[in-house]
Amino acid sequence: MKTHHSSPITHHSLRIVSLLPSATEIVCALGLSDELVGITHECDFPPEVVGKPVVTRSTLPAEQLTSREIDQAVHAQQDSGSGVYELDVELLAELKPDLVLTQGLCDVCAVSHSLVRQTVPQLPSEPQVLSLSPQHLADVLSDIKTIGDFTARQAEARKLITALRTCLDRLALKSGAVAGAPRVFCLEWLDPPWTAGHWVPEMVGLAGGLDALTTAGTPSRRATWHEIAAYGPEIVVVMPCGFDLDRTVREAARTEWPPQWYELPAVRQDKVWAVNGSAYFNRPGPRLFTGLEILAELFHPELFQGLIPPDGAAPLSAPADS
Repeated sequence: MKTHHSSPITHHSLRIVSLLPSATEIVCALGLSDELVGITHECDFPPEVVGKPVVTRSTLPAEQLTSREIDQAVHAQQDSGSGVYELDVELLAELKPDLVLTQGLCDVCAVSHSLVRQTVPQLPSEPQVLSLSPQHLADVLSDIKTIGDFTARQAEARKLITALRTCLDRLALKSGAVAGAPRVFCLEWLDPPWTAGHWVPEMVGLAGGLDALTTAGTPSRRATWHEIAAYGPEIVVVMPCGFDLDRTVREAARTEWPPQWYELPAVRQDKVWAVNGSAYFNRPGPRLFTGLEILAELFHPELFQGLIPPDGAAPLSAPADS
């Protein structure tokens, strides 16, 4: 299987299959939406990708399951050796891709790299494979450059990277002048609770907050309510992986919170926010920088106004402790 060490593809009939929603967003941001011939079942942005051939499917009925049921089902499938996602190999062959974009970061978030390695050599078109595994915001910018290099869209990539860096620098400069950073907990899964790792702690810091429950560049991990309560977050941002804002609000409403939840300073002070994790926090693409702006306004509304898009965030009023 050809890897990212291969040469850029420069011919005019470029055919791209993206096995990552974030890669799909990058491809389209570089002006390559017409060259994108295959996507995943989770690719929903930008709007022009809707209706393109879908080459993956989930093996879980996630829409019908609670957070705990999803967690249990994922672990059961991993223990049995079966994956959370399947590839439509026949359709993939029909699409004749020149380039397949995949990842090696998380087998729960997207098609596993091992499955791609098994499948691609079977394809008659002999596509090149570019695997992305970003850990930090800088890695996301690097991935944009890499995709731009592979697809002969270097100028578009440079322009996009410059715009995103400008956004980041402007925001960090303003938030960095704040005296004191609130303790923040980003909840990436509700039941059981998980911290949000990789680039999220970095985003929290750049937005003027402190996330001491995890370290930037490290994977998300399962936490305990005891350690969360001991940390005493002053702001909680609920961003379940793969959930949009509406789903997050619904899931939070039916979650059975433990007693420690109601003692958190953030809950007692009504500073709990649901956000659109799927769009602005979970996917390592350009919209992470919108997520950065969302956090800045949530943490420091005295400094930032009008940055949160309509589908970005909503307050979560804690139900009465029963």
